[in-house]
Amino acid sequence: MESARIIASLARMLRDVGVAEELAQDALVTALEQWPRTGVPDNPAAWLMTAAKNRALDKLRRSRMLERKHEELGHELELQQQMAPVEADIRLGGDLVDNIDDDLLRLVFIACHPVLSPEARVALTLRLLGGLTTDEIARAFLVPEPTVAQRIVRAKRTLTEARVPFEVPRGPELAARIASVLGVVYLIFNEGYSATAGDDWMRPALCDEALRLGRILAELAPQEAEVHGLVALMEIQASRSRARTGPAGEPVLLLEQNRARWDRLLIRRGFAALQRAEELGGALGPYALQAAIAACHARALTAEATDWQRIAALYDALAQLAPSPVVELNRAVALAMAFGPAAGLELADQLLSEPALKTYHLLPAVRADLLAKLGRTAEARVEFERAASLTRNMRERELLLSRAQACLQGP
Repeated sequence: MESARIIASLARMLRDVGVAEELAQDALVTALEQWPRTGVPDNPAAWLMTAAKNRALDKLRRSRMLERKHEELGHELELQQQMAPVEADIRLGGDLVDNIDDDLLRLVFIACHPVLSPEARVALTLRLLGGLTTDEIARAFLVPEPTVAQRIVRAKRTLTEARVPFEVPRGPELAARIASVLGVVYLIFNEGYSATAGDDWMRPALCDEALRLGRILAELAPQEAEVHGLVALMEIQASRSRARTGPAGEPVLLLEQNRARWDRLLIRRGFAALQRAEELGGALGPYALQAAIAACHARALTAEATDWQRIAALYDALAQLAPSPVVELNRAVALAMAFGPAAGLELADQLLSEPALKTYHLLPAVRADLLAKLGRTAEARVEFERAASLTRNMRERELLLSRAQACLQGP
């Protein structure tokens, strides 16, 4: 996460996201080389930020453009003035003070600039702020990894050529760009909530970062109902974090979670954000509808008390408003809980021909669960094993294989 903060600060200085990312990586490599010999500094974040900014200043000094353009020379002098307190602070061994929050938010809006395609906006921001690999982004998008890599490279080049200003948009421009920003924040949160790959079920730092960005956006755009809807969704989802893993880090599914471990403060914050979205009037958007679904779970003190019929109705509305194969798969789960596993399986089976879900591990996982509930354990075992072979997350794979093994003991 320090990488995102450093890139944001350097992008403000250099007005070039691609170069900012390169210099941030250089600073991190330098730390890996020096710290084993010299020891980790008292304030690692300050050390990294200062090292990166010094590299940025060196690059600006070497730039021939500074020699040709008086304005850019003045910009360099201004940067030197900004750096003086930082250098003095490091000499005194103090803490680095930087306006990191504003820089990160500006970086989000740069990555979501209209000169980029919607797909490129999301991919670039996930790469720069979330620190996700191209493989992880590809899994989130359900598209090939080379496609994502090309999007990121082209996006950086486009931003540089267009000389996109490093600022938060205002007025009508803010409203026009808010949808892509919300999509980025949501995908960052989702990657933290259920990690695409690796040894951990969750990446809490990503959830925290997405929540922080969402709350800032809510302050920037208080009249945008969907901003509050997304914040509500993330607050309520994040409330379950402590209950989603067991003592050894293993996943704990929603219906098996100890709800006493759910964070009631985050739930109350989520309810308040959802209320603000509703009070702004009009039909609920996709994020607010998902928040309303999450609220149904949060209000149920036990899994048995969940109002699944209302959840199914909300998924019906979501499918009408924002149709997608993943929404349909979630709707199948809701239908199964509200009206029986056969109803859910019928819808899930219709998704088998969806190209976007061909390698999506949750489709066979859902089908396996419904088949098991219908007593078709042999078929369920095959589907659990298929789901396990498709996931890149070790914890999830172990869970799916254990469920496949349990099917051998069924009827």
